[in-house]
Amino acid sequence: MNIFTTTGTMNFMESLRQKYINEKMVVMHSDEHSLLLHETTGPSVFQTPLRYEVIGSISSLEDEGFFAFNHISVSDEGRPIFEHLLRGRIKSIQGEPGFIALRLLRPQTSNTYIVLTQWSDKRFFKFWKESTNYLHLIATHEKGIGLKKSPLMFSSAPYVKTYTTLEDEEEE
Repeated sequence: MNIFTTTGTMNFMESLRQKYINEKMVVMHSDEHSLLLHETTGPSVFQTPLRYEVIGSISSLEDEGFFAFNHISVSDEGRPIFEHLLRGRIKSIQGEPGFIALRLLRPQTSNTYIVLTQWSDKRFFKFWKESTNYLHLIATHEKGIGLKKSPLMFSSAPYVKTYTTLEDEEEE
C-alpha cells in the first residue's frame, strides 16, 4: 500500500478528489494550505506527489476528523532500527479515546518518516499527546530515549503538522 500527498488550494484539492471519485482520497486543511491524501495499491494520480510506502497500519482512514502528521527525519543508518522500534510500538495507540486510524509511512524520496494518526476530534489528539502512550510511541524518538546505542539515528528535530476536514472545522 502507498500513500501519496499533494498540497494546494481548498478548491483545487476538492476538484481533484471529485475527478478521481473512485479512488480513496481525503481532503484536509490547515492554516497554510489544503492537503489531498491518496491511499492506493496503484500509481499516483498526482503530477508531483510526496510518496510514501505504508509499513504499519491500524484501521481505515475516514473522510472526516483531525489528522496529525508526526514528521521524523531518520538517518540512513538508523532506518532499520527506527522501523523495527516503531512497528513494535504502534499498537499501543489502539483503544485511545477518539482514535480512528494510524499509518506508519516510509518516505520514498526523502529521509522523513511520518506517523500519521487520525482522531475524531482535536481534543483527543491533545489528550493522547499528554499520555504515557504518546511518550512510548513518539516522544521516545523525539528525545532519543532508549536509543543510546544509536545516537545518530535522527537527522533533524521532529515536528508535527495538523489538519482537519472542512466539516470538522465548521463545528469548532
